[in-house]
Amino acid sequence: MKHTPHAATARITSALALTLATAWITTTAAEPAIFKEADLKLGEQLMVQNKCSQCHISKVGGDGSAMYKPKGRINEPGLLRGMVEQCNSTLNFQMFPDEVTSVAAVLNRDHYKFK
Repeated sequence: MKHTPHAATARITSALALTLATAWITTTAAEPAIFKEADLKLGEQLMVQNKCSQCHISKVGGDGSAMYKPKGRINEPGLLRGMVEQCNSTLNFQMFPDEVTSVAAVLNRDHYKFK
């Protein structure tokens, strides 16, 4: 079999395409689709503004992180977002849906780590 510059270019292009596809799958699989467009900086700001940690500390003590039980009743990204929405509604934070998602994405990044 004769190797031509065109064949070598085709092999490199195929290898590059496979590498890019693998990288895309790896990065997209690492984050639940529900949090894909979330603004993490906004989520962090909203958590401070709404005093989430202080509320959790008052409920469970310590640093409040006992509130997060990854293997408890919150066992998927949608339920995590739903719990943030429940806090939003119950405490009348008046966050928009994208803001709720941003807060949930921060909690996922820092505590739950759903893939």
